[in-house]
Amino acid sequence: MFARPILAAAFAAAFAFTVPAGAQPMVIKFSHVVAEHTPKGQGALKFKELAEKKLPGKVEVQVFPNSQLFGDAKEMEALLLGDVQFIAPSLSKFDRYTKKIQLFDLPFLFDDIEAVDRFQLSAKGQELLGSIKNRGLLGLAYWHNGMKQLSTNRDKLERPEDVKGLKFRIQASDVLVAQFRALGANPQKMAFSEVYQALQTGVVDGQENTWSNMYSQKFYEVQKTIAETNHGVVDYMVVTNAKWWDGLPPDVRKGLSEAMAEATAYANKLANELNAGDRKRIADAGKARIQKLTKDDIAAWRKAMEPVWKQFEGEIGRDLIDAALKSNK
Repeated sequence: MFARPILAAAFAAAFAFTVPAGAQPMVIKFSHVVAEHTPKGQGALKFKELAEKKLPGKVEVQVFPNSQLFGDAKEMEALLLGDVQFIAPSLSKFDRYTKKIQLFDLPFLFDDIEAVDRFQLSAKGQELLGSIKNRGLLGLAYWHNGMKQLSTNRDKLERPEDVKGLKFRIQASDVLVAQFRALGANPQKMAFSEVYQALQTGVVDGQENTWSNMYSQKFYEVQKTIAETNHGVVDYMVVTNAKWWDGLPPDVRKGLSEAMAEATAYANKLANELNAGDRKRIADAGKARIQKLTKDDIAAWRKAMEPVWKQFEGEIGRDLIDAALKSNK
């Protein structure tokens, strides 16, 4: 009874699901850092709609977009403290919890987004969602951003030798550092918000990103060539607090699981449609040339990247890499 207010609040939040039937619905907070009109934002709203429909009167899902509740740097801590119940960070954010997640940064592992889907829905892909449970986190779903393409301020971008000596902006990732070093290029870690100006001023020569990110951020306006490489994937993982999830009543957990599965299919379809549309918009703008690659070109890129796979195979696990490769058709 003499507990500090903050501890009392945390205790109450952690055990909110024990409220008797007929009381107020359980409040579930879903926090994310992007706008509502994005596939992630729409996926979160769809989850709210479906969860409340499947569990009428039992749950109330509150969605907080645009870092309204917690910013990118604080949301994981907030989830572990029980201040929020769902977040959806980029997959690259999880390598500090398990090195296995670096699988998704391996270059030219997946042929296309359909192969990514097949792996993520496979036994090994689903197993990976649970690989961070020992750190208090539980993955529930993968949500797409899209496949990565490569762009530069050069006229030619067909083979690995075309990027030798160039500077590329990357996300913070050991695999991505190794990827560009294997090509003889210079990786530069940089915040997403700084990329346009860096490309415009020549601080970096190129970058890698999804069609939707390149269109929304206008990267195509300050690059000469975009190679349609599909060499990597930028995705999110929807995660929850493992202890909170395991403590839910079975019917609530079942309803939320079903809502998440349906919201995932919805968000991923939106992401695929957005990338296809934005690719066309970039092509129609006529500012950056879209370079299509032949099978021989792709084979050359794959060969150049072989050292990266070997370097990280021990941390990721050969079994996971093999399972991912089997998803290609």
